[in-house]
Order: sequence, then structure tokens, then C-alpha cells
Amino acid sequence: MIARNSYTPTINELLAFAACARLGTTTRAAEELNLTQSAISRSINALEDRLGVRLFHRVKQRLLLSDAGRALYREAESVLADIDRAAVTVMAFGGHSAVLRMAVLPTFANIWLIPRLSDFQAREPALTFDIVSRLTPVDFETAPYDAAIQRAHQRPAGAHADPLMDETLVVVAAPSLLKAYPVRDEADIAKLPLLQQATRPSLWLDWFRDAGLDSRTILRGARFEHFGMVINAAAAGMGAAIVPEMLVRQELEAERLVLASERRLESEAPYCLIYPERSLEIPGFERFRDWLIGRAHKRS
Repeated sequence: MIARNSYTPTINELLAFAACARLGTTTRAAEELNLTQSAISRSINALEDRLGVRLFHRVKQRLLLSDAGRALYREAESVLADIDRAAVTVMAFGGHSAVLRMAVLPTFANIWLIPRLSDFQAREPALTFDIVSRLTPVDFETAPYDAAIQRAHQRPAGAHADPLMDETLVVVAAPSLLKAYPVRDEADIAKLPLLQQATRPSLWLDWFRDAGLDSRTILRGARFEHFGMVINAAAAGMGAAIVPEMLVRQELEAERLVLASERRLESEAPYCLIYPERSLEIPGFERFRDWLIGRAHKRS
């Protein structure tokens, strides 16, 4: 918990300051905040005294931000926006007995988790999910999450890691691309435009190495942040992609994508539900964990 210091502005001071900075007069700020002009002026004077700097230049009837005022305004707007979001979040979760804040790999969330989540929500309506996408590992000591679904080479320190499923990587492409660039053997794949996944840059290297092929030129190609983008780009015919098979099952069944090779590359890191010990105290969390593991193992 951060203690409030003598120089920490009050919310009223920040609201008055931000309104004056945005609107340029105490009169208009007072109208926006439904306060008197004198109350706005007192808040501005108190804030300047508290910080020991002038936040505005008074030019005729206008308030113009000083250099210090501009610096504070950038931060104040961010802080007030965070408070607004927090208030909306609390109101949205009102009446629910528990909230599970979870960070999930974005494409896994969109393609695998969310389409199945209504099944669990129907069984456990009192547990509300607050899900964000995240590509990087979660430090539960500092990040505001109760759980994460990520790939894990080993159990993170201070957290549980329950395996959900292994990752099998396949090479896919749009039928139109393979018509334009016929693939007769695996060496021909190197001649295709190869789509790159920015957070997994070695996938093509690993695949070509597994195939026993030269891989010196295969890092060239359009680069995308996550698998969802890569899959869409491949379906649009931009290039071949190496992606987890479970994430392209629908595209393969619909023949929007086809396998460019029968070779499958097994990843060393499975997808895991990762969570700290404290999350076991969240009502409904253990039932969610058991449901998730069961669905993942059934692959349905």
C-alpha cells in the first residue's frame, strides 16, 4: 500500500486542475464539475502550494499551462482515466461472489477458450471472468492477475502450473498460394513467402532443422505479433505459416488452409494453467481449473 504524502494531490484538486487545463478557464471548469468558480480556484491554489510550482500562466481571462503544468496534466489524465476504469469495473462485477482475473495468450483465448467458456459459466454463474490477452509471462507478485494460460517449459517459481495440452506445430497455407507455388517436397517450402510470428521467431528455424534442410533464408517475410494475425494472413494467401494445429482445425476443415507438409513439430513447452497459491481461495476457482483441464484433455 502506498502511503499518501503531504505533496500527493487530492482527487478534487486533480479534477479541478484537469478541467482547467482542458477548458482554459475556472468558469468553464466549474460548470463541468458542477462546482462554484471559487471552489475551483481554491483547489488550483492549494495544488500549486502543495507542489511548490506554478501550473498555469494567467493571461487575461485564460489559464495557460506552464511547463510543469503540462507535465502534470499528462499524468493526471492517465490517473483519472484509471480511476474511471476501476469504478466501472467494480460496478460491472457488483453482485457476483467472485472475479477471476486471467491473462491468456490472445489466439488461444479467441479460438479455443472463449468458445468453450459459456459451458462453464452456465455451471458457475457466480464466478465472473476478467480476461486480458498477454503474450509475455506473468509475475503474480506484481501483475494484477489470479491465473494465466501460457506455455511453460517448467513450473514458475511460487506458482502452480497444471498442464492442459501439448503443442503440435504444422505448416499451412492457402490453397491459392500452393497453386501458385507448387510444393513437391519439403525443400520447396523454403521458396514460399514465409510468415513470421514475432514472439516465436525461431519456429521456422526449428522446423527446417527438424527436416534436415538449409534454413539460412527462412527468417525473411512479413512479421506478425501473434498467431491469430499469422493465421489470418495465411488464409488471405500472404504466405505459408507454422502454427499450432489446434488453432487451425476449423480452417483446415473448411479448406481455407491446407497442410503444406505432413511433418509435425512437437513443442517442448505445453500450454498450462498457471496460478499462485492464493487463487485457490477464490470461490469457484478449483471447479474452473478442473473443468478446464477436463476440456483440454478431451480436446473437445
